[in-house]
Formats: sequence, structure tokens, C-alpha cells
Amino acid sequence: MRKPILICLLLIMVLGFCVYFKLWSIDSEFSQEDREIIRRQFDLANREAMDESAEWRFKYDMELDRATKCAMELTQVKEALQSKTKEVADINKNLDILQKENIGLLERVESLTQELQAKKMNCSL
Repeated sequence: MRKPILICLLLIMVLGFCVYFKLWSIDSEFSQEDREIIRRQFDLANREAMDESAEWRFKYDMELDRATKCAMELTQVKEALQSKTKEVADINKNLDILQKENIGLLERVESLTQELQAKKMNCSL
């Protein structure tokens, strides 16, 4: 029972050693110049990524400013519309009051005209 476990353990150790040796051989194939070239490429790619990130952040900030301005303008328009609506309601209310007064005054003018005609008739008789 112990023998198969030891064989599996030995096999796993041999496979691990093979993988380690393969990685070591790949690493040893790179010269110091290759490592510097790779490092420079990485630094260049990193700078480009940072520049692109800054550009997208700038675009985001611009859009955020536009959205904020639009929201403020919308709020101002809504407030102006509400105040205009209130003014129109007040004007309509005043118009109704004036129309009622006008009707009352017309009725009074009519009655005064009738009284005047009646008095003229009394005077002429």
C-alpha cells in the first residue's frame, strides 16, 4: 500500500523538477540585453496606458461637467416654468375677477340707462 503512494510521490517530484528545469532553461536563454528591451517595451506600454487612462479621465470629466450644466439649466427652466405657471394662474384669477366686475358694471349701466329713459319719459309727460 505504501509502495504506490511512494511511486506517485516520486513521479510528481520528477515532473516538478522537469517543469522547474524547463522554466530555468527558458530564463537562461534571455540575455541581459533582451531583458532590457523587454523592460523598455513594458515601460513604454505602461506610459501609453497611463496616457490613454488620463485621456479617458479627461473625457469623463468633460462629460460630467456637461451633464452637470445641463441638469442645472433644466432645474432653472423648471423653476422658471413653475413661476410662469403661477403668474398665469394669478393673471387668470385677476381676469375672472375683472370680468365679473365688468358684468356687474354693465348691468348697472343698463339699469341706469333704463332709469334715465324712464325719467326722460316722466319729464316729457
